[in-house]
Amino acid sequence: MKTAVVVFPGSNCDRDIAVALEQVTGQAPAMVWHGDTDLPDGIGLVAVPGGFSYGDYLRSGAIAARSPVMRAVVEAAGRGLPVLGICNGFQILTETGLLPGALMRNARLNFVCRDAPLTVANATSRFTRGYSEGETVTIPVAHHDGNYFADDETLDRLEGEGQVAFRYAGVINGSARDIAGVLNAQGNVLGMMPHPERRVEAAHGGTDGRRLFEGLVEALA
Repeated sequence: MKTAVVVFPGSNCDRDIAVALEQVTGQAPAMVWHGDTDLPDGIGLVAVPGGFSYGDYLRSGAIAARSPVMRAVVEAAGRGLPVLGICNGFQILTETGLLPGALMRNARLNFVCRDAPLTVANATSRFTRGYSEGETVTIPVAHHDGNYFADDETLDRLEGEGQVAFRYAGVINGSARDIAGVLNAQGNVLGMMPHPERRVEAAHGGTDGRRLFEGLVEALA
């Protein structure tokens, strides 16, 4: 399966996600520069990686969301192309409007870098089918602005329609209802603050993240 990884000035996890995708798909992803106006032909997934795009100036993800390549990503997502946003990528996806809510400063205003236990809230999506609903997995987090916020009406809708993909199994950053990852209504866009690409081989301390990529590849095969 052909994949693509978007690269912004300030990205620092683009190589990590590229390595993870190559390990699982057997094919190196296309690295797409933020100034490009089109995505490569024939791709089955685009990943928006973590990091500090544009130095997190103005607001995390706000400038990146208005880059030329993200216009192409939004259009492709509207046609059903799967899009995965991790950490800063999640922030970018909320800024584009592909996902509801916003990511604010962590509750204690500090940078959180640790392994985080997550509960799988929805195991039926193409992104989460490699897990069992309700199981606990361990995925690292590393963020300063990971506190997920949405109004109560939106939160109720997300929960009622199965759009919450992951929850923190414990207090991490103050996220509303412990939400760690959300899906769009169509199920082809996932944003999550934890880094599954940092748990794809045993040398990383575990392989819980690899199951996300393997399940996604199977779903898209």
